[in-house]
Amino acid sequence: GEGSRLIFNGTGRIQFRNSNGSIINLAPINTVPKPESYYYRATLGFDGVFTLYSYPRNPSAGGRSWSVLWFKPDDICSSFVDSTARLGTGPCGYNSICEPVNGRPNCTCPPGFSFLDEKNTHIGCKQDYTSSAEDCNPDGSTVEEDRFEFRSILFADFPFSDYGILQPATEFECRQSCLLDCTCAVAILQDPSLSPDGTGTCWKKKLPLSNGWFNRVDIDRTALFKVPKSNASRRSPDTPKPSDGNQNAAILILSVLLGTSAIFNFSFLAAIALIFFCLYRRRLQNLDGVHSHRHSRGDLETNLRSFTYKELEQATNGFKEELGRGAFGTVYKGELSPSYGNYVAVKKLGKVAQEGEREFKTEVKVIGHTHHKNLVRLLGYCDEEQHRLLVYEFMGNGSLSNFLFGVLRPSWQKRLQIASGIAKGLAYLHEECSTQIIHCDIKPQNILLDDCLTAKISDFGLAKLLINSKTQTLTGVRGTKGYVAPEWFRNSPVTVKVDVYSFGVMLLEIICCRKCVEVEMDEEAILTEWAFDCYNEGMMEKLVENDEEARNDVGRLEMLLKVAIWCVQYEPVLRPSMRTVSMMLEGAVQVPPPPCPFPLHSMSMKY
Repeated sequence: GEGSRLIFNGTGRIQFRNSNGSIINLAPINTVPKPESYYYRATLGFDGVFTLYSYPRNPSAGGRSWSVLWFKPDDICSSFVDSTARLGTGPCGYNSICEPVNGRPNCTCPPGFSFLDEKNTHIGCKQDYTSSAEDCNPDGSTVEEDRFEFRSILFADFPFSDYGILQPATEFECRQSCLLDCTCAVAILQDPSLSPDGTGTCWKKKLPLSNGWFNRVDIDRTALFKVPKSNASRRSPDTPKPSDGNQNAAILILSVLLGTSAIFNFSFLAAIALIFFCLYRRRLQNLDGVHSHRHSRGDLETNLRSFTYKELEQATNGFKEELGRGAFGTVYKGELSPSYGNYVAVKKLGKVAQEGEREFKTEVKVIGHTHHKNLVRLLGYCDEEQHRLLVYEFMGNGSLSNFLFGVLRPSWQKRLQIASGIAKGLAYLHEECSTQIIHCDIKPQNILLDDCLTAKISDFGLAKLLINSKTQTLTGVRGTKGYVAPEWFRNSPVTVKVDVYSFGVMLLEIICCRKCVEVEMDEEAILTEWAFDCYNEGMMEKLVENDEEARNDVGRLEMLLKVAIWCVQYEPVLRPSMRTVSMMLEGAVQVPPPPCPFPLHSMSMKY
């Protein structure tokens, strides 16, 4: 409180003096040797440990290094768990395990994870296996359970990441529940031997995992990590598994070779070689035909299915039902076999020779190699003569624009889920793809909703790729009015922060269920300015005036508004990354009060 002081002097004692004059000795007196024989220093480490050291004034009297006399807290790992109030990452960052060793946090990664930076083990771990939309059924269950197994760590726990609990539960039931659940990354099992009926409690956890810690004395739980089996990698459809029949044939040939004369063996081998040569030559001719068809307009470097124009013309019934139009083409509804989910969306690119060709190749290469539940999945393409088409999974609920700005206001909870999903999808594009992707045109029209109202980012036609270590690029203005970041107009380097800005504008639209620019609303016409004024003046409820559900959730309303204001900061360096935005929306990271986002804000401000 006011008037309190922390005292550390030449005696080596560390004391806390309250405003009423009372003194509390923080370091026990008996741990501090005579001050005339030692130097002292006290440090607060980056890991949160406050440590008192000593160094002998006469080196001959002792060692020539600083010795630890005392440190606080005694167990930094458990101290974070006890005091963080379910916030923060813990001393070792997300998805890591903290073990106290000599008063310091020793950070390790659990099975299936590796350090984000091997040189800095305190910033967390990343999952070695990136799950894709193909791994999950629409109901959230796992498609192929046999692709996963469990690795266990005794005396480990992640206290704050659970979303589901089974009680009572055996170890088998705990494993099965996590195995069948696509969201589950790890299950924590309470020791069944401590229960009278021999069953325990099972907590299911999702990513990111926070405040992980290991302690042989205080933790009576086992962490079960779900990881892909080492032999569970997907097999290419072009390399079928050898059948038993082929193996038997090989055995038969060897038997014949070993059981006949040398002359017959030679003749037999010559005949087999001739047959294989003919088959090989025919295969080469077939591959040449396929290659010339698939690459008639250049190598697309993708394993997506190549459709003929006639197939897609029949699937769309002559391109009859239009779903929407974009800058480079029109999207039609089509119907294919059940293996493609029956309905598909076919994007027919217009005759914009140079830019259309560039967009086509960009979309096929980029989307074809991305897999995330919050991205629209590309199923195939057509690249036949002058025809260029893209085949996507069909989104039954259309665009977010129709959802937000329709007659009926969507529920507050559903809007929060949609915002969180979009943030995760953008974080994947920015940080988890092999090639970093800038979308460049984030807006509600480019966010589609499936039958479960899961948000999926679409239209990568304006995506800008950053190769290897390159993190910024200069280019012409791209995007849609109202969502375009200021740096587009300043001839400044363009980074992933342009997407963060667009997301911030769209997040305000999700909060308010109104468009970012509505000229007929006078002083409230520009949503970013009006939203900041409402926040700054403590009148946030005005943004959701007719939304009772949102008005009753003031805490999250304020959090969302602060996140949006941070995202639309004029200077890109002030905007958070989409990974941080995602964590803010999940409640894993606290959101500090944002500054004014405008460089020349002339409106009245209260201090």
